Amino acid sequence: MLAGCGGGGDDSSSGGGPGGLSVPKIDKLASLGAGEGTVNIIAWAGYVEDGSTDPKVDWVSDFEKETGCQVNTKVAGTSDEMVTLMKTGEYDVVSASGDASLRLIYGGDVAPVNTDLIKNYADVFDGLKDKAWNSVNNQPYGVPHGRGANLLMYRTDTVKPAPTSWSAVFDANSPYKGKITAYDSPIYIADAALYLMKTKPDLGIKNPYALDDTQFKAATDLLTEQNKLIGEYWSDYTKEVQAFKSGDSVLGTTWQVIANLAAADKAPVEAILPSEGATGWSDTWMISSKAKHPNCGYLWMNHIISPKANAGVAEWFGEAPANKLSCAETADKNHCKTFHAEDEAYFSNVWYWTTPLAQCVDGRTDVTCKDYAAWTQAWTTIKG
Repeated sequence: MLAGCGGGGDDSSSGGGPGGLSVPKIDKLASLGAGEGTVNIIAWAGYVEDGSTDPKVDWVSDFEKETGCQVNTKVAGTSDEMVTLMKTGEYDVVSASGDASLRLIYGGDVAPVNTDLIKNYADVFDGLKDKAWNSVNNQPYGVPHGRGANLLMYRTDTVKPAPTSWSAVFDANSPYKGKITAYDSPIYIADAALYLMKTKPDLGIKNPYALDDTQFKAATDLLTEQNKLIGEYWSDYTKEVQAFKSGDSVLGTTWQVIANLAAADKAPVEAILPSEGATGWSDTWMISSKAKHPNCGYLWMNHIISPKANAGVAEWFGEAPANKLSCAETADKNHCKTFHAEDEAYFSNVWYWTTPLAQCVDGRTDVTCKDYAAWTQAWTTIKG
């Protein structure tokens, strides 16, 4: 997971990443040519819909007609799976979350993106551009797709008084022991780190994705204790909806879409952004450094962040769109308000998933931070 990830270029560019970490030298596409007739995509479920799931949900067919690029999609279940698949060189484009994007960049698996060739990039919210998880040294490595916060959800008929802090899921004496849930991923360690950043300032945590040995031990110790409270870790959001509906879970981390679906199923739930803030996610469409269909790949990246398509995905998946013009295209005219799409003050309290690196992503150079491999190993131990 370190600088020796290897991969996509003959030599390295000068350091522009955290701690001076270098990225492989890979040229970005200089000009857009004719589409190659095909584009192979790795995506999260719900991101590439062609009407087969629901006839009304289709932003692929028009793209294929307009460009002549036939879309082939592989749905991935985890960020780790996305990274593994992209290393094969068989895919052109991926919808990477922040816990995968830096691994792809420093591993040489994705190429820098020429945003001049992507017309709709100009309309992406500034709050999503040139960020630690999608750019290096002011060079974009993809185009933002959407974003959301990892919220705290609770059953209003059970959890009283209503929680306002993440302490509700970390309280060793919680009356809800066995009915607390948490997201099943190594990146969840950042949730504990964020809580400690706010409640134990002496630890000196400045970024929940940049943890030295002492800070990392504090976060993993907290999660080891929390494990005694957990009834179930979730990764499938439909299962979390059912758990809250049945009452098997009454308190824990969630996404806004899960809260909406649970409420629609008549579950008495509320979801909040706690006083400490939250972690969150901002996905990025990235193009393979070995793309066999780069022109179709660029055409897809431009299409999927176009106002209409981006609005369609945002509503179907349940997230804030990346394109600021998409808010006028949503069927639900309150969608952008519900998901805080235009509320930068709200998102200023969200720490987006960023791949942990040994070269601390908070800029420290006098210590070594725990990289994603260490987070993965620790997560396995925490869960027992």
